[in-house]
Amino acid sequence: MTANLQIRVLGAALAAALTLSLGACNRASEATGTPAPSTSVGTEVDDSVVTARVKSALLADTDVKSFDIKVETRKGEVQLSGFVDNQVQLDRALAVTRAVAGVTSVLNNVSLKGDERTVGNTIDDGIVTTTVKAALLSDAKVKSADVTVVTHKGEVQLSGFVDNQGQIDRAIEVASAVAGVKRVNNELVLKK
Repeated sequence: MTANLQIRVLGAALAAALTLSLGACNRASEATGTPAPSTSVGTEVDDSVVTARVKSALLADTDVKSFDIKVETRKGEVQLSGFVDNQVQLDRALAVTRAVAGVTSVLNNVSLKGDERTVGNTIDDGIVTTTVKAALLSDAKVKSADVTVVTHKGEVQLSGFVDNQGQIDRAIEVASAVAGVKRVNNELVLKK
């Protein structure tokens, strides 16, 4: 990947992350009516920069299929989630992430895919992912912007940083009720 393309990808990712972060910064939790654990605008921006750097580094690494790995950051702690083909890919993704400036720790929630998917599995998984995201969006008790959804052969992985256990429980309940979901893996983490 050329340096110019990397800069454009990083810039676009940073702009999107900054927009989302500033919009979500210091909102009260809708589920409990209590304030969310606070972070400053500076911390939100720093986390957005770290996320963009990690995504860019994973994208630039030929041994890692970064599109299969989701990246989220909270106070320098990077959470990797999703599915990869093999252990070598997973180990490389962790090493690349740890080497990025601003990463204080890495939470590994990446799973191995196992056997190959068919085109039908891929389409079905896309439909399940979209349906789960829509269900989470329509549920007032879940801050769905904080939840990442990835599906592999009907197995849904929920990851991200949320405000409280009630949101985790509700997200699992909502995802489990979606047609086509065979299993829900909870990789959600409470915000510190």
